[in-house]
Amino acid sequence: MKSVTNPILSGFNPDPCILRHGDDYYIATSTFEWFPGICLYHSRNLIDWNLIGHALDRPSQLDLRGIQSSEGVWAPDLTFCEEEGLFYLTYTVMRNWGYDGPRDMHNYLVTSPAIEGPWSDPIFLDSGGIDPSFCFDGDGKTYYLRNRWDYRSGKDLFAGIVMQEFERTTKSLVGESRLIYAGSGLGKVEGPHLYHLNGWYYLMTAEGGTFYDHAVSMARSSSPWGPYETDPDNPMLSSRFFPTNPLQKAGHASLVQTQEGSWYIAHLCARPLPSRGRCILGREAALQKVFWTEDGWLKLEGGGREPKLVVSVPDLGASESKKNTLVRDDFDQKTLAPLYQSLRFQLDEKRCTLSERPGFLRLRGKESVTSRFEQSLVARRQTSFCYDAVTALECNPKDYNQLAGLIAFYDHRHFFYLAKTNIDDAEVLNLYCCNKGSWIEPIKPVSVPKGSRVYLKANMRYDHLQFSYSLDEQNWQELGPSFDSSILSDEYLEPMHFTGAFIGLCAQDLAGRSFIADFDFFSYEVPDHV
Repeated sequence: MKSVTNPILSGFNPDPCILRHGDDYYIATSTFEWFPGICLYHSRNLIDWNLIGHALDRPSQLDLRGIQSSEGVWAPDLTFCEEEGLFYLTYTVMRNWGYDGPRDMHNYLVTSPAIEGPWSDPIFLDSGGIDPSFCFDGDGKTYYLRNRWDYRSGKDLFAGIVMQEFERTTKSLVGESRLIYAGSGLGKVEGPHLYHLNGWYYLMTAEGGTFYDHAVSMARSSSPWGPYETDPDNPMLSSRFFPTNPLQKAGHASLVQTQEGSWYIAHLCARPLPSRGRCILGREAALQKVFWTEDGWLKLEGGGREPKLVVSVPDLGASESKKNTLVRDDFDQKTLAPLYQSLRFQLDEKRCTLSERPGFLRLRGKESVTSRFEQSLVARRQTSFCYDAVTALECNPKDYNQLAGLIAFYDHRHFFYLAKTNIDDAEVLNLYCCNKGSWIEPIKPVSVPKGSRVYLKANMRYDHLQFSYSLDEQNWQELGPSFDSSILSDEYLEPMHFTGAFIGLCAQDLAGRSFIADFDFFSYEVPDHV
């Protein structure tokens, strides 16, 4: 046996759905307002996971311009239909989240014969609830499940799990949806996955809300339509009883069996900042070993409900090289590495190019960093509590409407931005911050030689963020105060949001004159000692 340390996918990687296909393991995770949509990870040993791409990677599949923070692509479900030889991937597009009234949430399906794609254009399934999933039963039937939302006054908003049949030949739902499970009583039932095993239909759900009371619940029935009996020792996984466990918010799980017969669940978790309790890394993905009891219930290895930091895994093969974990990217490739994402829509060659000036990432300035429509922003997840991020910028802004630089970003209302701009015909470095939508400029701009290359650095140390700059990459000058970076976290926002902190590069041209910013490299390094 070997072991793996949780989380297996660090940084913003929520709602993991795990699938084994032959000797390969895949995990799909939510991406919300980030483009391309739905991260796809691969492993052959359950230890080393590599991002192989995204399922929703072109405008015909996804255009999220205008949506609010933490809306967009929620809770993918990844399955494989043996009869068709197709991967199925379902997901919700949330379009008005954040209050308890009616919500517009639409569910879609994309398919592909290969996990790498290309994936089909979306097929609309239905609306009225979140977290769609499929169960391909041995009798040839296919069942479609999701959560149901009831906005009416006095009703339970999370109104249970509904199911109906799906016709694979026409890729359409048939019949009426039926309520099959109202929940265990923990509240906010969602995230259903149905498994037909050993004569039972097992329904795995998420309950308690995706915060510190989050949990994984199990129920079973001899019929797919129920009635479902909840495990009398429910929940089977939760951090709610263990406030000192480093893996909090444990819930929203999916089940997989290895080639040699072991069982595991992938689930979301979050690691609070030691000093503040906020989860700047967002919700991450973890793995737990499980087993079936003699009376047919799923339990954590070793018993109890508490998520484990270190988990044993079978020896499925040698360690694999970690890809897409660039320390320094010199932008010498023809395409951006998969670890980068943009906001809400695809950055085409006109806005983001590696070819116009080889060896540089060129961004053309678009709308402001507070825009929900068309930003020129390329960023990667913050995957560690501490990092040093550095870039080299060349640009010639003409006035204060043209900016480019290095940004620590949660959403369009929460960020810290070190930018080069032009004020009163002088090129300067300035800091721009946004906290709950309030625009702040905390320093007097610092002049730099006109036309000069500038090096920009962000040093993140848990809940402290310090910017600095250099003209020669040797002598660094701190710029501005040490910021409280814990505001770049899910629970700082009200209501709680669902993504995590990013660090990236961006450019704006508020006058619409196609301002160009060239970035020679971008590095993200985790310090050995803090």
